Amino acid sequence: MKYRNIGGTDIAVSEVGFGVWTVSTGWWGEVDDERSVRLLRQAHERGINYFDTADTYGSGKGETLLADAFGHMRDEVVISTKIGYDFYNHTARRGQQERPQDWSEAFLRFALEQSLKRLATDYIDFLQLHNTKMDAIEDDALFALMETFKAEGKVRSYGIALGPKIGWLDEGVKAMRERQIDGVQMIYNLIEQDPGRALIEAARDTDTSLIVRVPHSSGMLEGKYDENTTFAQNDHRRHRPKEWLTTGLKKVEQLEFLTESGERTLGQAALKFVLASPKVVSTLPNIYGEEQIEEFAVTSETPDLTDTELARIAELYDHNFGLEVSKVGS
Repeated sequence: MKYRNIGGTDIAVSEVGFGVWTVSTGWWGEVDDERSVRLLRQAHERGINYFDTADTYGSGKGETLLADAFGHMRDEVVISTKIGYDFYNHTARRGQQERPQDWSEAFLRFALEQSLKRLATDYIDFLQLHNTKMDAIEDDALFALMETFKAEGKVRSYGIALGPKIGWLDEGVKAMRERQIDGVQMIYNLIEQDPGRALIEAARDTDTSLIVRVPHSSGMLEGKYDENTTFAQNDHRRHRPKEWLTTGLKKVEQLEFLTESGERTLGQAALKFVLASPKVVSTLPNIYGEEQIEEFAVTSETPDLTDTELARIAELYDHNFGLEVSKVGS
């Protein structure tokens, strides 16, 4: 495993991290707390030191799982969490509908203290404002508060997470250029490169690092799907249109050149593609099994993508992999 530092800090994070939402929310099938803790510890044993969660994941479960897994070795792991959604006073949620956000000092202080308690720690390595919209980016008091949290020793570094879905280019660029943030979390992968490419370009002129989630396009780039693939009843992928699967498979087929040498799997190549930018410090593959940990954790040891491979990827993407433009969102 190789490590990169967040922003201008001395916080070194593994190139492959662990996004805790897969083992705490139930969006990827049934979750079992004991198994989740085992997966987190297995990942750490394989060199993964960066664990990303949010206070809303499982209404706090993502944070308590990390405390259960690493409470006895807090200094050996880098923990990031997110705050901003008021799930304390707004418990009901319909589908993927967002809960109300609250950027007031009173609420954020309360939310931070609750996260610290659930994590069983007195500091957070990287605190993210969860899915910030432009109103939050333009709030001077909000970022002054983040600096206060740092001065108080409760936060070592901070930034924003863009979302919930792909997009938010203007918000990301403005935050990187006008705020002293250490990191931005975004969605970016081989077959979903925009606005990630523009965000990477904007980050080059700043001290902000990038953290990439969904590097495998919800599993499509793990190379395990076929036209007959089905998902469990409570798996969010089950609710995607069939065209998402069939179109994705056609694109993946054209990426076989990345694995022809036998030196890397498609899942590893997908991570290597994201890590090809030095502004990206860590990737957050959706880990929900032991085999994925064993495969992804050795990605750093596989060959980097060559300039020729990267150029071919860019050409494929710019021409939509030779397919007709689809109206189906990914």
